Amino acid sequence: MEWTTVETGDGAKLSVRLFKPPASGAEPEPEPGEDVAVVLVHPYTILGGVQGLLRGMAEGVARRGYTAVTFDMRGAGRSTGRASLTGSTEVGDVVAVCRWVAENIKPRGILLVGSSAGAPIAGSAVDKVDEVIGYVSIGYPFGLMASVLFGRHHDAILKSVKPKLFIMGTKDGFTSVKQLQNKLKSAAGRVDTHLIEGAGHFQMEGPAFDAQMVEIIVKFINSLPK
Repeated sequence: MEWTTVETGDGAKLSVRLFKPPASGAEPEPEPGEDVAVVLVHPYTILGGVQGLLRGMAEGVARRGYTAVTFDMRGAGRSTGRASLTGSTEVGDVVAVCRWVAENIKPRGILLVGSSAGAPIAGSAVDKVDEVIGYVSIGYPFGLMASVLFGRHHDAILKSVKPKLFIMGTKDGFTSVKQLQNKLKSAAGRVDTHLIEGAGHFQMEGPAFDAQMVEIIVKFINSLPK
């Protein structure tokens, strides 16, 4: 694991952590430009969201041979700046980290993965970075109450033609299965869903689901065009 700092366009300094695939004789580390880097976006900063919540998933993705990147959005963890209520300024944080990854790691492409409130924020960044080739949402808050805060982000991901996968628990308290399905009817491009029977919103953020999330993410990567 490595730490670095990425500065955003408006001067916030973001704490960034890299998880690299283990080097071994049997499975050499991919050369720059040959594989996908996974950038993970943490849950709502105002409710205590930090990059550490994504460590288990990042480590799992790295063990499967992909570079994973987590970071604290502005106002979270070691990052400077102030968090916003709606995640609007945090979109710039995601863009800055993705551009840093593109320039310094030089992967074939970037998969953006957003958890909870990180999902709408990541979704708004998908088409702002050419190197992003796909998107995974874990518990996107499409429900009525959550939409008061995050509704402004919906159009960006629904109108994007880039491949996208929405993972949701059937007991998610913020978004019902029917609400998710209704929202995705208008989505452009390839849209996949993966429902986890009986799982609640905050359960999926916990370490008990990390291994399952890694399997779903890796399977999605393997389905993307080479």
